[in-house]
Amino acid sequence: MNVDLNRPLGKNGKRPSLFGNMTAGRWLPPVLVTACIVGLSSLITFTGHQGFRSPAPEPTEPQVAETVPPELASKAPAPPTQNANDLSGKVISPEGGPKVIVVGDPNKRTQDPRTAHIPETDMIEQTPQGALPIIAPDGRRPLDVYARPWSGARGARVAIVIGGLGLSQTGSQNAIRALPDEVTLAFSPEGNSLGRWMQAARQDGHEILMQIPLEPFDYPRVNPGRNTLTVDAPAAALENLHKTMGRITNYTGVMNYMGARFTADANAMTPVIQDVARRGLLYLDDGTSARSTADAIAGQQGAAFAASDILIDATQDRGTILKKLDELERIARAKGSAIATGSAFDITVEAVASWVNEAKTRGIEVVPISALVRDPQNG
Repeated sequence: MNVDLNRPLGKNGKRPSLFGNMTAGRWLPPVLVTACIVGLSSLITFTGHQGFRSPAPEPTEPQVAETVPPELASKAPAPPTQNANDLSGKVISPEGGPKVIVVGDPNKRTQDPRTAHIPETDMIEQTPQGALPIIAPDGRRPLDVYARPWSGARGARVAIVIGGLGLSQTGSQNAIRALPDEVTLAFSPEGNSLGRWMQAARQDGHEILMQIPLEPFDYPRVNPGRNTLTVDAPAAALENLHKTMGRITNYTGVMNYMGARFTADANAMTPVIQDVARRGLLYLDDGTSARSTADAIAGQQGAAFAASDILIDATQDRGTILKKLDELERIARAKGSAIATGSAFDITVEAVASWVNEAKTRGIEVVPISALVRDPQNG
């Protein structure tokens, strides 16, 4: 019998060891548990420095730049210490889309596509005739800033300019929706809701022009409409030019609307080309008058200039329009580039949209009109 059973508790006994009288089989599990706990604690401490980090604190929500309503954009002052064209580092929230941080070259000259419908505040001159485009204090021109980017490749290039936007509400909507965004759109001086259609076109990615009503032969029997520039009223010509130019913003240049008599008169054309150049715009001659002096005057005045090679829809027939577009392609392959003009008739829009998609598969690049101008400033 174990003598310990006859001893009073706590009397004449030795101090028990840590594990008492446990046999190896009885004390081994506690030792293993203790070792596991110590080892796990060490592992957690070690790996806390090696990758198993605590979740980073939730970032605070970045402040979103205020969205300027389009109708008030021309009145909003530009930030005094930052180029109004520079969105680099800004947080913006496109309508209906997530917040994004725009990262880019602060010296980039073209507009961000998400704000292409909003005029640059430092490129607007407020006048009695409306908000007119001007060259910014830092030298940026509307021709540069409102231009649609293109690849810069040396292959065959064509620019197609479709005019008459604004004359028909359904026609304007159809043209903006159906035409590939590489096609340049020109707005009629007689159009309605031009601000609305300008914004829609720019948001869709189109480069745009403003058409200027110039005196044709047989005027006023043949009448381009209100604010027509006439040879016999030179004093009113610039005022009428500005009234037309002030109807919309965000365009890279102007093109004639009719004007065979006016463009043939160098004295009448010179002040117009001078004003266009002074404002940093391009001038596009629609190519319908062989007597036009615009090319020579633009060269003299250092204005950015282009002339159309072909009118595609003098005859409203799909087959004829497609043949004209094929001719445009032949000219581009022979010369490197070519320009066509047309109007926003439904049949023209459908034919152009179809042809452009096919031409791309043949290696033809459709570019904005700004890509094909003769521009003294850019050599």
